[in-house]
Amino acid sequence: MPDGTSGPDEQLRLAPGETLRFGRTSVDGPAAFLTIPHHGVSRRAGEITAAGSYWTLSNLSRTSTYVVENPEGAGEHIKIAPGRIEAPIPFEFSRVVLPAAADLLSFDIWAPRHDYADEAGDEHGGEPTTHAFPLDRTKRYFLVLAALCEPRLRGAPHAPPPTADQVVDRLRPVWPAASRTAVQWNIDYLAVKFRLKQPPESADCGPRLNGKKESLVSLALRFDLVREAELAVLEAGASAP
Repeated sequence: MPDGTSGPDEQLRLAPGETLRFGRTSVDGPAAFLTIPHHGVSRRAGEITAAGSYWTLSNLSRTSTYVVENPEGAGEHIKIAPGRIEAPIPFEFSRVVLPAAADLLSFDIWAPRHDYADEAGDEHGGEPTTHAFPLDRTKRYFLVLAALCEPRLRGAPHAPPPTADQVVDRLRPVWPAASRTAVQWNIDYLAVKFRLKQPPESADCGPRLNGKKESLVSLALRFDLVREAELAVLEAGASAP
């Protein structure tokens, strides 16, 4: 979907195996081409190829790195270096960002919905697999974690984590007694739970952890410990822990 597209008739559709080239001007004759009329874009900037439930991107620029963002992934992205051919892109919804002189240009791509294995569990029985990051989503520490992750999950992938006071204000609808001390205690608890720091009773507590909230948010989003749908726990009327 080219930038500024107003309706489905302006979308460009590719069947599996088909290729769309893009750049400043078409130099390849009648082949499918997405024109990006900007002096900072190469005449033959790249190629997109549909491949089943994913697609590949070729960066034909000699100097510019392209970035493919997952707008639904709280900052998740892939860098495609100059000259890289047929890099597979795993996102269902993607935004391709091209640096062009003083501007950043973009267009969006929708891949088919991905398939997943049935959640039938372990058919072989035996001991259950231990979770790497066990979370009880009915506890107050999850409320605090959700509030910390909310800005990035709401579409601001580079937003700094909220302060403890901002978290208190955000949690008041579902946790009226929230205080700065309680929020900070839960942040420290999460840092221990996620093994970012040693527990207080440890003989060696290790060095002071700087950027604690940033580390928590980064880890939680990297491993999908908090998803956008789970932000509903922050709203008034949700089942409070």
